Amino acid sequence: MPLPRLFYTAQQVKQGEVMAAKAKGLEMFSLMERAGQAVFTVAYAQYPATHHWLVCCGGGNNGGDGYIVACLARSLGVQVTVWQMGDPEQLKGDALSAYYHWLDHGGDVYPIDDRVPDDVDLVIDGLLGTGLSGTVREPMQQLIDTLNRCSAPIVAIDIPSGLCANTGAVLGAAIHAQHTVSFIGLKQGLVTGKARNYVGELHFAGLGVEESFSQQNAPTVQSLDPKAIKHLLPKREPCSHKGSHGKAVIVGGNEGMGGAIILAAQACARVGSGLTASLMHPSNTTPLLSVCPEIMAAGWSNESLIEERLLWCDVVAIGPGLGRNDTARQIMHKVQNQTKPKVMDADALHFLAQSANFDHQRIITPHPAEAAKLLDTKVAHIEADRYSAVKALQKKYGGVVVLKGAGTLVCDGKEIFVCLAGNPGMATGGMGDVLTGIIVSLLAQGLNVFEAAKMGVLIHSLAADQNAKAFGERGLLASDLLHHLRSLVN
Repeated sequence: MPLPRLFYTAQQVKQGEVMAAKAKGLEMFSLMERAGQAVFTVAYAQYPATHHWLVCCGGGNNGGDGYIVACLARSLGVQVTVWQMGDPEQLKGDALSAYYHWLDHGGDVYPIDDRVPDDVDLVIDGLLGTGLSGTVREPMQQLIDTLNRCSAPIVAIDIPSGLCANTGAVLGAAIHAQHTVSFIGLKQGLVTGKARNYVGELHFAGLGVEESFSQQNAPTVQSLDPKAIKHLLPKREPCSHKGSHGKAVIVGGNEGMGGAIILAAQACARVGSGLTASLMHPSNTTPLLSVCPEIMAAGWSNESLIEERLLWCDVVAIGPGLGRNDTARQIMHKVQNQTKPKVMDADALHFLAQSANFDHQRIITPHPAEAAKLLDTKVAHIEADRYSAVKALQKKYGGVVVLKGAGTLVCDGKEIFVCLAGNPGMATGGMGDVLTGIIVSLLAQGLNVFEAAKMGVLIHSLAADQNAKAFGERGLLASDLLHHLRSLVN
């Protein structure tokens, strides 16, 4: 079942679940029972042959959910060991009720051990919930490390313990889950940055109150929708011609860096721009034409030709293989002065960081290291809160910002979208160049800067996923995506 496309902060869900339950006439303990049932259903479906479950409970409601899971597993004949962090008699409210429910059904509770029993073949993580804000301390950190080292798979309740529900950052230590079951409203921190290393496969359980919750709460983040591709790209008229589908210019490919602009130009043409031109170091024109003769390739040594091409085009992209010499700097200055839609990546972002300016008609596509340079900060600061980083970039530079990485973010200053597609095989050279070509092609075909950025990111990731599904993630090349682009935009 597809995940919902809307994401919320932890605070929204914590406050909203009470109102949603009230609107449905449900007691909060009933929600806890439903949450436990949802986790049990996922765990049992994924690991039906397991015989001994270790359920780890903390001091909050996640621990209460864990006791419900334990009861359900025990009722089906699964051996269940429950570890409780702290004194279970100090639990409060529904969590305390769930603890007594477990005792009433003949269950035992044990203190945390430093060694997982050898025959445990599944772990349920109910230690820390979405309210965690500070760094995980001992002895919890040691327990998380112990669970991560054991060979049994882990199913996390709502969120892997130690993960920040709002940012996806690891707060000192976090559970490496194979599956995470989140409730009522998906938390925005589950889908970007380091969270992608810890969440595993994400599942959603609305617990019967998701509609009431969504009616009462506005999402902070949305995921990109593959169905939108066919709606945003207009059907082509029978009498259209090459000039009807946009004229794009891509600038880059300095000496020794021709591969970047070759990839970008091919991607631009394959996504459907009517005319694609490129400006590059003269040494790279022949290699580009030998690979893709449909591109109007020209060297940038002719200054009048640069002016002519920039005047001729509808949109421009600059950055792939641009380099950082004086020639690149001068051409960057010419492109920045253009009022037409533009895409900036790679070395263009180096120059932009040196001379920041605001442009409503621009898309920038930094990876975390480039984002850190653009904001004059450290990569760790960017990755600690990617949502804040993408908003800061947009506020400083304007237009649309694509913050690349696991769970790429797209922000126009009003909305943030996250890409759930993509895979680790994309961590290879040239991927960003293909993305630049895709986005500028969509701009040329009439999409506005926000829609072009969103759809470009999505098409790029879907192409990588299609190829990885056929051949595997390892060894995936940027050029492998080109074969898939045409079918995705049709």
